[in-house]
Amino acid sequence: MDKVFKALSDPTRRRILQLLREREMTAGELAACFDLAKPTLSGHFGVLREADLVSADKAGTTITYRLNVSTLEEALLGFAEVFGIGEAKAKSSSRRKTGGSHA
Repeated sequence: MDKVFKALSDPTRRRILQLLREREMTAGELAACFDLAKPTLSGHFGVLREADLVSADKAGTTITYRLNVSTLEEALLGFAEVFGIGEAKAKSSSRRKTGGSHA
């Protein structure tokens, strides 16, 4: 989970994930969306791959990236669990349905 949140901490990497949410894209297509040097962008891709947020397929000299949604979902669910976000909501909803107050 730490690697996922490190990857999400950077606005450029969040933008890459937003773009990949729409469709898979080649490294060149992604690079055209940013005013960054290729080595800098390559570093961002590396962080995203390390966090397993994207997967990359290489065909010849072309690298195509796609979003790995399941990793992001797992990290967010884990984060919610750590802070009891889902539990608190479920308990609150359960109390309203039974009409009882536990205060």
